[in-house]
Amino acid sequence: MRSPHRNRVTPVGEIVAIELRGAWTGNRGSLHRDGQIVREWASHHWLICTLTWKDRRHEQWLPGRLTWLYFHDEAVAFAAGHRPCAYCRRDAYHAYRDALAVGGGRLGHDQIDRRLHAERLVGGTRRRRTHTVEWPDLPDGAFVLDRDQPALVRGRRVVEWSTEGYGESRRRPASGPAELLTPPATLAVLQAGYPVQIGA
Repeated sequence: MRSPHRNRVTPVGEIVAIELRGAWTGNRGSLHRDGQIVREWASHHWLICTLTWKDRRHEQWLPGRLTWLYFHDEAVAFAAGHRPCAYCRRDAYHAYRDALAVGGGRLGHDQIDRRLHAERLVGGTRRRRTHTVEWPDLPDGAFVLDRDQPALVRGRRVVEWSTEGYGESRRRPASGPAELLTPPATLAVLQAGYPVQIGA
């Protein structure tokens, strides 16, 4: 059995080699050379795409072309800092953009992506940024760091995520601050009712 390629994305945005299958693909530009990931991103446009689109294959590791990444589910992709593609996921992109516009003006894709890029990284560094949010303000589909591990908010529970998928579930705190992984822009989208896909 072949070893998995390093092209799976975790909720903290790391690109890893694991067996866990992806419900979505996406990209951050061309990240590879000779079949190996050599950088974490090449663009501030971080997309979530369908696995297939108009009978086209996503050819992996082509020189100078997009590096296709894979996400366990949409909630993981959102936590990592990606957003729906405006081409292969046009309806989801418009739903995301419309939800983000609630309480403010509608942004173009470049404005959205620049905002997400600022929210997912500590300024001037390549380190992942987290945000403090009160537990009652977290909707289903948001990811937090709980006990130093990525965990999904789902109803009154938080569910641990590992490189093998979802695991232990426990009651979420009723109050107090949470360490949010999902960028605040996407949190606002989830709060507005975007129907995020969550895997098993």
